[in-house]
Amino acid sequence: MKSREQEYREIFMAEALEYYDAMSRHISELEKDPTDEQALNELFRVMHNLKANGRAMGYADIGEVAHGMETIFGLIRSKERTFSGSLVPVMFSGIDTLGRMIRAVGDGEETADASVLLANLERLVQGEEPILEDDEQSATDEDATRKLELSDLVYIQIKKLDHLLNLVGELIIDRDRILTLSQEIGNPALQSTAAHLFRITDDLQYSVMDARLVNVGSLFNKFPRVVRDVAVAERKDVELVIVGQDIQIDRNILQIITDALLHLVRNAIGHGLETPDVRRQAGKPAQGHLTLSAQTERDDVLIQVTDDGRGIDVESVRKKAVERGLVTAEAARNLDAGAVRAFLFEPGFSMAKEVTDISGRGVGLDVVKLAIDSLGGQLRVESVLGQGTTFSLVLPTSIAVKGALLFELASRSYAIPLMHTDSVVSLWPDEMHVVGGVLMARILNENIPVINLHDLLHSAEDGLLAAASKSDLMGRQDIIIVNYNNRKLGLIVDRFLRQQDIVIKPMSKPLDQIDLFGGVTLLGSGQVCLVLDVPALTRLFLAKRP
Repeated sequence: MKSREQEYREIFMAEALEYYDAMSRHISELEKDPTDEQALNELFRVMHNLKANGRAMGYADIGEVAHGMETIFGLIRSKERTFSGSLVPVMFSGIDTLGRMIRAVGDGEETADASVLLANLERLVQGEEPILEDDEQSATDEDATRKLELSDLVYIQIKKLDHLLNLVGELIIDRDRILTLSQEIGNPALQSTAAHLFRITDDLQYSVMDARLVNVGSLFNKFPRVVRDVAVAERKDVELVIVGQDIQIDRNILQIITDALLHLVRNAIGHGLETPDVRRQAGKPAQGHLTLSAQTERDDVLIQVTDDGRGIDVESVRKKAVERGLVTAEAARNLDAGAVRAFLFEPGFSMAKEVTDISGRGVGLDVVKLAIDSLGGQLRVESVLGQGTTFSLVLPTSIAVKGALLFELASRSYAIPLMHTDSVVSLWPDEMHVVGGVLMARILNENIPVINLHDLLHSAEDGLLAAASKSDLMGRQDIIIVNYNNRKLGLIVDRFLRQQDIVIKPMSKPLDQIDLFGGVTLLGSGQVCLVLDVPALTRLFLAKRP
């Protein structure tokens, strides 16, 4: 596996070689027509980018030469110099030198000494004549020893990778069917071929998924300006800390969460962090702190937005939830802090006292939640009053292939994404009890509502769920504990099957209108398997419970 440093060097080399080709082309255009402003502007831009990239990678000598060249092209743009006379061979020589330096980086060699070139560039800046050497005098002549090189990297449109991943998904489905058939037939040669096909498609799948990965820094690094602008508008002093820029995630996932992350950051500044005066009165530093971080969490990526602001007043949220009719006063009193904070994600729920350009803590969080749900991810919130708040986005690294738990219900196979699967247990009826018409089980010191999944699915058509009764339960009950929006729910199923990676396909019309299912997958047996949507199931239970 490549190291991050090697990956970054390859990316630098790919861009640097493109810059070198662009320099060579545009300087030739400028030599033909010294008034060509487009070629001049491109030369200035390319030098500026190469300077920044070289310095960022630690290639100070490349950065220094590019900076000197950028300065000269800047003087030409401002009409203080003209692209003529002895300036021309020096600039051509500079581009040749940059080409040699870039190739040296690719070969892992020391870059050539550029002191003479840098001295000449400085003379030109000062309006003095450069000291030309023989190679600079003939810099415009073709040398058949000149090396023409292509980059080792190519840029691919995301839609092409999407199409390729879809094809791989189809291949995986057929692979699993072939593997199942080979085991049923029992032919050793067929089984060996199927096993080899399994390994090859596995490698192909992960290679395509790897090609779609990007660093979260490509999004994170856009936030310093956002934070600065919002802080100025809110008259707040905010320090932004970014952690984990090199964590990798599927590019499409990063695209989908962009608006959600922007909303959380704006909210953290606008309504999480206090003004300097208020912070001083609370014994805090006048400057507020905001952290945007990413890290891996098992097979997922955890992105967090943390502020050291006023925190969320749980009791105020509890009161507002009762006022909105989201929960009864009696039930609200028994909810823990996590369950109360979950109300922040209800549509239209707001704790803001007034509407501003920066939406209040709570406004729009339902939209953020829906974006995360669409990815099969989770959104969590933790807060301490007076100390701050952390929003955690738990995201899959890929949206094409997901880990799932397969189970059986009424002789049909179903799947639940592992992202929302907390645990699986088998309980006797005596280990459960009925409270307020709802079946409850004590699992790991938590009281968790339990419902027969068959009854829950049918309640979508038949109205409210009937009051629970243990008399309907015979023998041990297989229960899947799912977790959504800080709410756990136990689903009674007929039988656990297995855990495996699945390729989820969207539902076809008119089944795509049923929001209880997030898609379908095809099992190795050829059987179509519905994938349950845990957020929709949880919302259905809350709406239909007695």
